[in-house]
Amino acid sequence: MGGAAMRASERAPPMSVTTDPQTQEATDAAPGAPRRVPPGRLMEVVTTFLRLGCISFGGPVAHLGYLRAELVEKRRWLDDARYADLVALCQFLPGPASSQVVFALGMHRARLLGALLASACFTLPSALLMIGFAYGIAAADDLRGAGWLHGLKLAAVAVVAQAVWGMGKKLCLDRARVSICIASAGIVLALAGAIAQIGVIAGGGLLGFWLYRHEVTDAAPPGEPPAARRHLAAAAALGLFLVLLFVLPVLAAATESRPIAMFDSFYRSGSLVFGGGHVVLPLLQAEVVPNGWLGDEQFLAGYGAAQALPGPLFTFAAYLGTAMSSGAHAWVGGLWCLLAIFLPAWLLIGGALPFWHRLRVKPWARAALAGANAAVVGVLLAALYDPVITGGIRDKLDVVAALAAFGLLELWKAPPWLCVLGMTAVGQWLLV
Repeated sequence: MGGAAMRASERAPPMSVTTDPQTQEATDAAPGAPRRVPPGRLMEVVTTFLRLGCISFGGPVAHLGYLRAELVEKRRWLDDARYADLVALCQFLPGPASSQVVFALGMHRARLLGALLASACFTLPSALLMIGFAYGIAAADDLRGAGWLHGLKLAAVAVVAQAVWGMGKKLCLDRARVSICIASAGIVLALAGAIAQIGVIAGGGLLGFWLYRHEVTDAAPPGEPPAARRHLAAAAALGLFLVLLFVLPVLAAATESRPIAMFDSFYRSGSLVFGGGHVVLPLLQAEVVPNGWLGDEQFLAGYGAAQALPGPLFTFAAYLGTAMSSGAHAWVGGLWCLLAIFLPAWLLIGGALPFWHRLRVKPWARAALAGANAAVVGVLLAALYDPVITGGIRDKLDVVAALAAFGLLELWKAPPWLCVLGMTAVGQWLLV
């Protein structure tokens, strides 16, 4: 009897809904939320994501760590469970997952305008640098072997490790969910690719539903029913995504317009890729180089620079669009291609979020999310090893540096930007 009670207690997931007034007030998608966003909140979105866009080095997995540290731990816009829900949704959708999470967090804080501002502020710092690189820095030395770039990879190890540690403590609270996390990490490592990631999250959701369907508590009432026009707008966004996907190639062939052909190539690349920025690179190369828009040397030079910059790797499109254009206004081509590659992600996440927020309060869905969230931690755990550790750790000194950075973040609560600067200096010193 006592053992059974202990096992039931151990398995019981924390299904109560967060009642933090700040979190509740911040929810843009919650039915009944104010229709007019205060200007101060929009300014908060701008300053927060502009700073994150300037310091978020290390790729999509590291970005998720930076976002969690700033918005879950520091600003408390939402809790770990809600954050993991958004990450799980974005893992299911094609496109740059971290940029989609940024869009969702901006919408969570300040509705659609907040989502657009968050995306623009997070993306523009690296996009502008890539456009500048296309104008005059293509002759610079190869950046991929630079010591300071190696330091940025060490900082990414610490940031991702802290994200996995923090989310694991809050989302894997019993043996069942720890087991789901470990199994998910093992499967993703053994079967690399986006299909494995989607599969383990779906499998975690099914296991969570089976394990916790009778233990889940009632969710807080969602408030007044959401406006029908919100669902209509979401459905229109999903419809527009499909229309553009099929109409753009026809329009490009019929008009023989290079700007339309460029938009079509970058839109399709952003629409059909799972797994983040590094996965889209071969797709872009297949679109750009064979068409004669850019040579291999220019393409690889931009790729090397993109790895050294903060923000999403998809801003590589800004470099390509600028380099493929000519004249003083070549930057217009960069922004054109940048819009094309990010537009699918915005349409997908904007179209899915209203339905997702409506679905996630259902008891059966929340039971499934308990398992899916544990699987998300497992996916991040696998990514911590490959590519973050395998790409950043080379020897024992690197291990010491990464552990020191983790200690600064987790124990001494140092801000991530300070860790980035410190590891940049350490990386340069290690290569001397």
